[in-house]
Amino acid sequence: MIQAVMVISTQAKPRLLKFYSFQPPEKHQDLVRSVFQLLSARPDSVSNFVAVDAIFGPGTKMVYKHLATLYFVFVFDSSENELAMLDLIQVFVETLDRCFKNVCELDIVFNFNKLHTILDEMILGGQVIETSSEQIMKSVEEIGRLEKQSSTTSLIPKSISERFSR
Repeated sequence: MIQAVMVISTQAKPRLLKFYSFQPPEKHQDLVRSVFQLLSARPDSVSNFVAVDAIFGPGTKMVYKHLATLYFVFVFDSSENELAMLDLIQVFVETLDRCFKNVCELDIVFNFNKLHTILDEMILGGQVIETSSEQIMKSVEEIGRLEKQSSTTSLIPKSISERFSR
């Protein structure tokens, strides 16, 4: 089971935190700090797989990918495959790239709702439910279309809204 997904900037600012196993909110900042300290101390030439028993408890592993100014981090238990998690990070990043046309940190900061929607289409309750970037994009586009459609629907009759808009 996936326990957490984090996107952390190289300045140690959390851009996305999603926990699938309960972590008290007051502990979130300590977890981010511990993960960042671990990641920033690792040279680029070492493996992207890390045992994080001391941070998240026994049997937990972490896989990460450092792209531009962001660390994409997945924390999971021994029931998940490390290479599958690395591939899932790749799918996540590819989907973000498709969505934002060459994603950058500002896209993530200003479009956090879409970021959460993409993640929710991939992972539900710590279980992977979709690994196809195309299917995820179709779902995200459909959600966006429905949101746009529902925001244009008004409860005020058109005749009244036209009268007050003059």
